Amino acid sequence: MSGLIARKAGMTQIFDENGSAVPVTVLNIEVCKVIARRTSEKDGYDAIQVGYGSAKKGESRAIQGHFAKQGQAVMGSLKEFRIASDASYELGQDLTASMFKNGQKIDVAGVSKGHGFAGVMKRYDFAGGRATHGAEKVHRQMGSTGQCQWPGRVFPGKKMPGHYGAARATVQNLEIVRIDEEANRILVKGAVPGAKNGLLELRPAVKGA
Repeated sequence: MSGLIARKAGMTQIFDENGSAVPVTVLNIEVCKVIARRTSEKDGYDAIQVGYGSAKKGESRAIQGHFAKQGQAVMGSLKEFRIASDASYELGQDLTASMFKNGQKIDVAGVSKGHGFAGVMKRYDFAGGRATHGAEKVHRQMGSTGQCQWPGRVFPGKKMPGHYGAARATVQNLEIVRIDEEANRILVKGAVPGAKNGLLELRPAVKGA
């Protein structure tokens, strides 16, 4: 199986058969079409190129030519998903939520929320300095960063203030709680990376299959 592109609608909760509340994230599946096929003989690997979203204004002639070569209408973006060599996908085929099933485990990848330049307490959960006993202007500082004479430097990878978030993140083994094929919508248990309306990649789980 390949994958799908979804847009995060937000979080809510549903109730299972036992009456327990289950926190879920609602994922609206974007319009996904198979645009091109990659094969081991020609490209060295097997994959499908999936187009999604509406076409942008002023697409380059190279992009327009790529879609025209495949006999497809121009779409907003392209993404590749690896597939098995014997998988059968046709050009122009629509990919919908029905590709997955209830109870299936999937991996969800996206871009995490950006927090800008953050200190160590927000970025790494440091405890910070003490609030009393003469402490002044050090309540949110990180403390010592290195040593004295030896080695006399700060080790690479030291946790320090810096840019936090806005990076690719993947959450593995999320369970599909419900699939609404009519609305082309999937509900997964738990949280996924990114803010509302962010794009996400859904793939079958590689560890929890």
